[in-house]
Amino acid sequence: MRKLWGARNMNNLNIALDSLVANRLRSFLTALGIIFGVGAVIAMLAIGRGAKEEIMNQMKLVGVNNIVIRPVTEEQKNEEESGDQENKAARMEEKKKFSKGLSLQDAYSILKMIPTVEAVSPEMILDQDVIYSGKSRKLKMVGIEPAFFELNNIGLSSGKMFNSTQLTGGEGVCIIGAGVKRKFFISEDPLGKVIKCGQQWLKVIGVTDEKMISSATKENLGIRDYNMDIYVPIQTALVRYKNPAIRIERLAWFQESNTPQSASPHQLDQLIVKVRQPEQLTETAGIISRMLKRRHSDVMDFEVSIPEQLLQQQQKTKDVFNIVLSAIAGISLLVGGIGIMNIMLASVLERTKEIGIRMALGAQKNDIVMQFLFEAVLISLCGGIIGIILGVLGAYIVDKVADIKTIVSAVSIFLSFVLASSVGLIFGISPARKAADQNPIECLRHA
Repeated sequence: MRKLWGARNMNNLNIALDSLVANRLRSFLTALGIIFGVGAVIAMLAIGRGAKEEIMNQMKLVGVNNIVIRPVTEEQKNEEESGDQENKAARMEEKKKFSKGLSLQDAYSILKMIPTVEAVSPEMILDQDVIYSGKSRKLKMVGIEPAFFELNNIGLSSGKMFNSTQLTGGEGVCIIGAGVKRKFFISEDPLGKVIKCGQQWLKVIGVTDEKMISSATKENLGIRDYNMDIYVPIQTALVRYKNPAIRIERLAWFQESNTPQSASPHQLDQLIVKVRQPEQLTETAGIISRMLKRRHSDVMDFEVSIPEQLLQQQQKTKDVFNIVLSAIAGISLLVGGIGIMNIMLASVLERTKEIGIRMALGAQKNDIVMQFLFEAVLISLCGGIIGIILGVLGAYIVDKVADIKTIVSAVSIFLSFVLASSVGLIFGISPARKAADQNPIECLRHA
């Protein structure tokens, strides 16, 4: 019985194929809605997946549960508050107060006083001329503490981390980025070598792992290329490159004499604070802001931001955008399905004689249903396959031309294939049943 049923269905499938081949243009036009719908679904899922991975990579770059504190200079304040009379009045009042700027003491106080803080990473960034073996290049030298590498997810490919003596004694040692190694040490091991950084000689004790960062990510997050940095203990940066006592005395003199300041009063260029739990980020940021404002004599010469929350908001915005685009793609599939149903209904009317002859020769209602259902599903499947090819090609073009990261996954291809099959099956049932319900005598009368 099974063999007989299988043979009948194979015969119905062959009849459906013959009908589609005989009406190639109509079949292709019917499948257009499915082609564009599936192609759009593939492309939208690829864009959405690419955007999500990019956001996750950006989160890894800024670290998890991190709060970033940056100093605000006089020039930045003036730009932000120009034309605002109320802010101008507040700024005049603020100028009468004295703040020593963002300092190491701020970092240590945050770590000591706020229990929700797990670690702090102060950074002091200086532009220096780096020289080694006749090669010279202007690079950024960054004064750090060991927490910097953990908070920024940076590992060492070779060498070792700063020890306690090097961290507290201001010794002339450094860890170089992978890009610095490529620039200065093409065919030799940099470990143990001495490079000239500004007016100081520094011994290389380690090399960081390569950290891949796209230009768009750098611009979006406002971060630098870690691979081209030279890292020194922050005490080394203070002792050998800066003298904080002189800077504070000079600042006080400027305050008293009303002489314009050309140099920033801030000791630190950035301070990263890691919070123990994600839910404590907002509350801890508020506490840090109030604490620093009090320490800086009510002068708001700093800004506190939470990169992870900004990125999550960005991800939500992209998700909404992708949902809207996917909905549009889904509507295309729906329209394609309606097109299939309309064409199949018209086909039933056109082929009334064929249906009558088949039923008169012994074809059962099941055979007629399967014949037209096969036609609808085959149109959908062919349209789905072409749509998948177009969708993958479209995602590739978007990636290369528009510089938007796209990732085509096997899941999205399988989902699109299932959608295409389902559309044909669902919208093909009604025409197939209508064909099967025809009266053979009435059908033959149309001959």
